[in-house]
Amino acid sequence: MRRTARGTTAVDGISKARTGAGSRAALGTLTAAGTLLALLLPTGPAGAATPHGSHRSPAPRAALDAFWTADRMRAAAPLDLGAPAKGSGASAALRTAGAVPHGAPLKVPPTLPRFPQLPHVPAALSGVLPQAGGPWTGQGAVTRTTGRVFFTYQGRNASCSGDAVTSANKSTVLTAGHCVKLQGAWHTNWVFVPGYHDGQAPYGKWAAASTLSTPQWTASEDINYDVGAAVVAPLDGKKLTDVVGGQGLSFNSGYNKAMYAFGYPAAAPYDGTKLIYCSGTTLKDPLFSNDHGLSCNMTGGSSGGPWFTSFDEKTGTGLQSSVNSFGYQFLPNTMFGPYFGDDAKALYDKAQAS
Repeated sequence: MRRTARGTTAVDGISKARTGAGSRAALGTLTAAGTLLALLLPTGPAGAATPHGSHRSPAPRAALDAFWTADRMRAAAPLDLGAPAKGSGASAALRTAGAVPHGAPLKVPPTLPRFPQLPHVPAALSGVLPQAGGPWTGQGAVTRTTGRVFFTYQGRNASCSGDAVTSANKSTVLTAGHCVKLQGAWHTNWVFVPGYHDGQAPYGKWAAASTLSTPQWTASEDINYDVGAAVVAPLDGKKLTDVVGGQGLSFNSGYNKAMYAFGYPAAAPYDGTKLIYCSGTTLKDPLFSNDHGLSCNMTGGSSGGPWFTSFDEKTGTGLQSSVNSFGYQFLPNTMFGPYFGDDAKALYDKAQAS
């Protein structure tokens, strides 16, 4: 969610935040969880926005498995997002345009296949302690359900993060909106690699049959609704959550919660090879969005990684309540994630019904 360090080329999940055509002037100081630098942005028209909230992938699964070699995955650049400028009138409009619609709280429990008994979790990992960013050295379901997302954007191979969740179709992955569609174009060659580690895909590469986002992100890339999803095709005759399990979800859970955030940051000082996490008590963005904020130093490539409430370090399970979305350049070491309200719930329902 922070800007990348000097010398890195980021193409990750930070897209320009806007509520409509009139807010473009407000964009400029927000960095997303995967860094897309200005020199990498297209200089011509971004292309007409797709009128629908989803995109079908025409690429065969076998072709994508062959395309995403270990070397290509290692070389994929993290994608990034632009943000509203501090003190801008348009950015103020971004915050006051309307709160994210809230409904009744809803929780969906995790569903996990049977795995061998997990090793004992070290005492250092017990308890909810603030963590601004470090390798996840515990075990549990999160090491299988969380993974890297790879895709092609504007002709470049890029990366984000994602998470397998409980769903009726057993095939739903949640990520950030800008990790499925950015600058008016849906990403191609999209795959999810759960449990990724340094070019390895221990649970396979799961190709998207379709990708989706909220109507607000699809239409105008409104940062308050930066939530995306993918429905992945079966792999070797099996469905995703039958293989890796699915985390639970929580919608309309409120603000100021103890949360854990996970992702695969690939911009310095990280390299995308391992799962990183942050933890602490969230706050509501006091600036230009309706998002959650968390003290966290994850960088480009972590976009789309899950935020959990009710997270159990011993089992590695929780209720997904947000995703890594963006950070302000003038507010370092702080990441923001969209509030999972009624629109995020509607996206989840649409994905799991596909």
